Amino acid sequence: MSVTPTRDRQAERREATRREIVDAAWDIARRDGLAAVTLREVAARIGMRSPSLYTHFESKNAIYDAMFGQAWSEYLQVCEDIEPSIPKQVRKALLVMVSTFVEFALADQARFQLMNQRMVVDFEPTPQSYAPSLQVMALFRKRLALIGVAADADADLCVAIVGGLIDAQLANDPGGQRWIRQLPRAMDMFADEVRLPGPRLRSKR
Repeated sequence: MSVTPTRDRQAERREATRREIVDAAWDIARRDGLAAVTLREVAARIGMRSPSLYTHFESKNAIYDAMFGQAWSEYLQVCEDIEPSIPKQVRKALLVMVSTFVEFALADQARFQLMNQRMVVDFEPTPQSYAPSLQVMALFRKRLALIGVAADADADLCVAIVGGLIDAQLANDPGGQRWIRQLPRAMDMFADEVRLPGPRLRSKR
């Protein structure tokens, strides 16, 4: 005889409200910037009184924390989803790995800023929300090691190159390709530095 699990409807409603609050915060951040996210603005957007918001999030930074954890969890899922499609050829594999992050970053500037830039000066993610970002980096380093890039300093250099191109693109040519089109060239330069084999990603300048 099977027993139907008892549903905790109150917990479900609470979780749904938390998701609604986080979604509203993202809408505000994308429209007006991360600094525009306030408890009053979020409450107004979802038709809730500001004091009621405190039953779900104790502060504005708690909302940022939920947004941060959500963003990195989403990217971790993207990384896991592309795992079977990563090419065997090492330079192509490298380009797929970094291009995946570039596409994710450029798709949502507010999300990228919260994930990777200290746009909210007094915000520090909790260990729980920070954990998915550590998982992403561990997975990235594991993949790099599989194609012959094992040193932490080399992984850091790759991250810095890609992050610099994203920053330049968002700051100087949002919606364009001026800096990001340099990604294959930059990865060839990196691959040459760490002596990765295989045909070049960009045949000419």
